[in-house]
Amino acid sequence: MKIRVLFIVFLLCLFIPVVQSNAQNIDNPFFVEWNTPFNTPPFNDIKTEHYLPAFEEGIKQQKAEIEIITNNSEEPTFENTIEAMELSGKLLTKVYLVFNNLNNTDSNAEMEKIAQETVTMITKHNNNIYLNEKLFDRVKYIYQERDKLNLSIEQKTVLENYYLDFVDGGANLTPREKEKLKSINEDIAQLTVKFGENVRKENSNFQITVDNEEDLAGLTDALIQAAKEKAEEKSLKNKWIFTLDEPTRISFLKYSANRELREKLYKGYINRGNNNNEFDNKKIFSRIISLRVEKAHLLGYKTYADYKLTRKMAKNPENVFKFLNGIMTPALQKGRKEVLEMQRLIDEEGGGFKLQPWDWWYYSQKLYKSKFDFDAEILRPYFKLENVRK
Repeated sequence: MKIRVLFIVFLLCLFIPVVQSNAQNIDNPFFVEWNTPFNTPPFNDIKTEHYLPAFEEGIKQQKAEIEIITNNSEEPTFENTIEAMELSGKLLTKVYLVFNNLNNTDSNAEMEKIAQETVTMITKHNNNIYLNEKLFDRVKYIYQERDKLNLSIEQKTVLENYYLDFVDGGANLTPREKEKLKSINEDIAQLTVKFGENVRKENSNFQITVDNEEDLAGLTDALIQAAKEKAEEKSLKNKWIFTLDEPTRISFLKYSANRELREKLYKGYINRGNNNNEFDNKKIFSRIISLRVEKAHLLGYKTYADYKLTRKMAKNPENVFKFLNGIMTPALQKGRKEVLEMQRLIDEEGGGFKLQPWDWWYYSQKLYKSKFDFDAEILRPYFKLENVRK
């Protein structure tokens, strides 16, 4: 009897963690199907604590899927290798797309911490895939036999992309070079995340607080109201707060009549990560560039631009410069003409200063208005139904 009871307790101990694990999975929106219009993410249900377990599980699932493909004893085919790889990693892709987009647009300290944790995990995971010799042998075999396989144009394109992904991922490197590439990839990934964090923190830390209503001259009612609400969120009455977020920044530079504030906002934007503080990005930027050059050389490319462009339409940096220079010449001619016109407006207003970058949006808006603004009532008769029919 005692032995039977102990055996039952032992079974319960084994069973309970499974139940708890399943319960946690059910509570995590990433582990269930999304019954939403167009399968859009259920953002109201997704909490910060859901991301890391979903990333870990997503990596675990794709790793298992890749192992099955790699260890398949059958002859490599498009279906059992390329198509199988294309269908792998669904959960990882699912959580990555949601997290990455939200972290880039609505981040916070918790999200940034998760980004730091997961970027190394994902980079190592990708390295393990693209530096897997056994898996690459399967992909290479199919690629070399591609003309005999009766593949569609789409299948050939997918196959070629996978083959080149492996080559550009370092599959042809020596074991020593592969280890070096792994280290470079992980360093670049960490530094890139840190760079983005610093920019976002600089964005969050910068604000212009206006307490004189006269300094709001020229701004739209909607922008003023939004600034007032931001100030009220911080318990500031009869004040207005303007930040570097895109809608505020562009609108402020376009409509604010206060040149001093326009300059302050503009310089706050362009100097993000360049303030010699804890969020300064100059050393990080320099290090990323150095690592990219090292990676390009390791993979047999002259420059990082050559590495990135070889599979793009431009193919090489020379074609990019040729294309840009073809646009630049007429664009500069047009830009110089607009500068003269805007400077004329400044002089007519008695501004007494030379056009600066923080003046561009404001005076280009004025110039546009002077050229194209008109009384809409003039056109009203032409839009009457009988006139349209004629």
